[in-house]
Amino acid sequence: MNRFCFTLCLTAALLTANSFAADDLKKVATAIDGYRYEFPCKDPMPENPKPGADGISARMTDDPATNDKFTDVKKFGGQPGKRYKVTLRVRGVVEPMMYKNGQQVGERFYIGGVPNNKTYNIYKLTVSSPASHFFFNRDDKVGHRIFTIDYTATIEIEGGATLTFHGDGQNGHMITNFSKLVVPDVAPAPKPYNGQFIQLDVTDVAEVK
Repeated sequence: MNRFCFTLCLTAALLTANSFAADDLKKVATAIDGYRYEFPCKDPMPENPKPGADGISARMTDDPATNDKFTDVKKFGGQPGKRYKVTLRVRGVVEPMMYKNGQQVGERFYIGGVPNNKTYNIYKLTVSSPASHFFFNRDDKVGHRIFTIDYTATIEIEGGATLTFHGDGQNGHMITNFSKLVVPDVAPAPKPYNGQFIQLDVTDVAEVK
């Protein structure tokens, strides 16, 4: 084998190994990859929705402990004691919500803190280690508005950590998807979702050295 062929083969082998390594790292985040927060509307979407329309949540119950809220608990992969930087692509159709006593990152992502309104929808992810929590639909003020989100956020998660996905509509009502907004390439696109949702997709995972 001549030097040129050897160099090409070595380069190809390194690229393949790096690709396998990246794929293996992404596997540790399968518990979060593709997760969806969903607040479906109870009633069918009208053909010509009223702008700013309020609707009843399909998650509404007569029990205050369960009314318009849900919690999913999953286990993050990887090795305990190792920490991973996980980059999320956050997409969906949501209403605004205010938070306080935390850190705003970008327009919609919020680290730590607490909700600062008692009626609008909350989208929250809690990580057990390092202990942290995040909100995804931050705004300066609430109101009868609906909008799409599409941004990336990077968080740190320790191997084996517990992930708690929590949604809380707070009052059994929501701002409907009255504009029939669609997030390209996210189900049910090209049709609009009848309600609100956020989908989390993992785009990158790297070990924290």
